[in-house]
Amino acid sequence: MLTWFAGLSHPLQALLATLFTWGVTACGASLVFLFKTVNKNILDAMLGFAAGVMVAASFWSLLSPAIDMAQKLQMVSWLAVFLGFFSGGVLLFCGDKLFERVALPQNDDRAGDNRSRKRCMMLLFSITLHNIPEGMAVGVAFGALAYGLEGATLAAAVMLALGIGLQNFPEGMAVSVPLRREGFNRGKAFFAGQLSGIVEPIAGVIGAALVLQVRILLPYLLSFAAGAMIYVVVAELIPESQTNQRKSWMAMFTLIGFAVMMVLDVALS
Repeated sequence: MLTWFAGLSHPLQALLATLFTWGVTACGASLVFLFKTVNKNILDAMLGFAAGVMVAASFWSLLSPAIDMAQKLQMVSWLAVFLGFFSGGVLLFCGDKLFERVALPQNDDRAGDNRSRKRCMMLLFSITLHNIPEGMAVGVAFGALAYGLEGATLAAAVMLALGIGLQNFPEGMAVSVPLRREGFNRGKAFFAGQLSGIVEPIAGVIGAALVLQVRILLPYLLSFAAGAMIYVVVAELIPESQTNQRKSWMAMFTLIGFAVMMVLDVALS
């Protein structure tokens, strides 16, 4: 099996590796099928958990690798990461304000549903945005084999794909469970959750095919996605989870989500 995989072209290797990471995202999203009824306490706790996952992923999966890549590429690392991070947050901020301008008036009977729809769209967009540079990172790892770049080995590329794949499990859940909380049925919540990971195979093939060009952009893309994710966590997920009467318990689930994602990121890096 390994011999067969090693004999494939590098873009095809990247495609198969990122199909794996997408599949793990779908597995995480499938957890919504465990909920037969919508219990506000459970789903608020999962919303807090998702917030913790996203905060941890923003640093260990995105910002930290962005800083390392920028340094290796001899960029001004703090400037590259700042520009990407702030731009990601500003994009979500502008999208938030734009949605408010075109949304239904506050006194409309459907205003509550409209705000829920906005929250769902922002969550799905931020996680999907986060998966694009991760998919590219896997593609670059496999594409670099053709150029003999420093540290480029098949084992390292495979381990990177494995690590990102396992990290994607809680991220798939971080999309589907909050959508379930907002009233989506289990099928739609699962579909949206796995859909957030479908960009990884596309980005992986692009990264493998354009490894030298994409490699330069990765620090900006990674930090850009981190800024978008942090904005969604602060503006939507944590405030919504704290509407629960058991606020302290919801905060604990945020800590648990952060800890789980931190352990996965550090152990698999």
